[in-house]
Amino acid sequence: MRISIVIPAHNEATHLKDCLDSFVAQTHRPDEVIIVDDNSTDDTFQIASDFSKKHGWIKVLKRKSTDAHIPGKKVVDAFNFGLQHTSDYNLIGKFDADIILPPNYFEAILNRFQSNWKLGMCSGLLYVKEDNEWVYENIADKAHIRGPIKLYHKACFDKIGALRPGVGWDTVDVLLAQYHHFETETLPELQVKHLRPTGHGYSSKNYKAKGEAMYKMRYSLVLTKIAALKMAWQAKSIRLYFQAVFGYCKAFFQQQPQYVTKTEGKFIRKLRWQGIWSKLC
Repeated sequence: MRISIVIPAHNEATHLKDCLDSFVAQTHRPDEVIIVDDNSTDDTFQIASDFSKKHGWIKVLKRKSTDAHIPGKKVVDAFNFGLQHTSDYNLIGKFDADIILPPNYFEAILNRFQSNWKLGMCSGLLYVKEDNEWVYENIADKAHIRGPIKLYHKACFDKIGALRPGVGWDTVDVLLAQYHHFETETLPELQVKHLRPTGHGYSSKNYKAKGEAMYKMRYSLVLTKIAALKMAWQAKSIRLYFQAVFGYCKAFFQQQPQYVTKTEGKFIRKLRWQGIWSKLC
């Protein structure tokens, strides 16, 4: 099974070397890694180019884009740019440039895909450093496949219609994979170091965008409030709750275009309620 990885990178000079070192050290290396330098102003391109000269399976592309931080859309656009330059693959990965993989990462995940033909998405778990210890980044359930370490089977990737260019892309893809009867799996033994915690530098605009994403995934208002309350609890900020709900209502009244069809939305709501009731029971 051929593995292609696309790494969108914007001003990642601080972490990129450590990230790529972990790719080079893999017991089963990907067949290709494509780094998309997305309008960086630091040494990202130079660092990536140095690795490319030493390792023929690492490629570097330059992409010109806006300097503005557009949550979700900017990274998906950069990924799609890299996707256009991939070779034939069976597994396609979208990875961030601020992670360090354990040496057996791709070997273990490849084994899971080869042993389960229903598996559509697979990943390890993200850990962040707190008080000199690496602890689980507790902003999502351990069963959820996180955005910085996504690996898809091509059949699943094609069925879900690629990635949605906006906040929530790394949630809707998991939901749509399940809608199309694919299984998703996280391997807790694969602990990935996340060098820059999720949400670093987030603004109120980002949290409103999360609410908009819930509307685009066709959540009900009640489901949105429950999800927003959970985020606010984890972030220890009640303000986040109101920002997310405001974003949902804004998207509703503006009738913004949605990520999924009505049928897919009905499935997503049912799945979300099943998850809530199972936890309560």
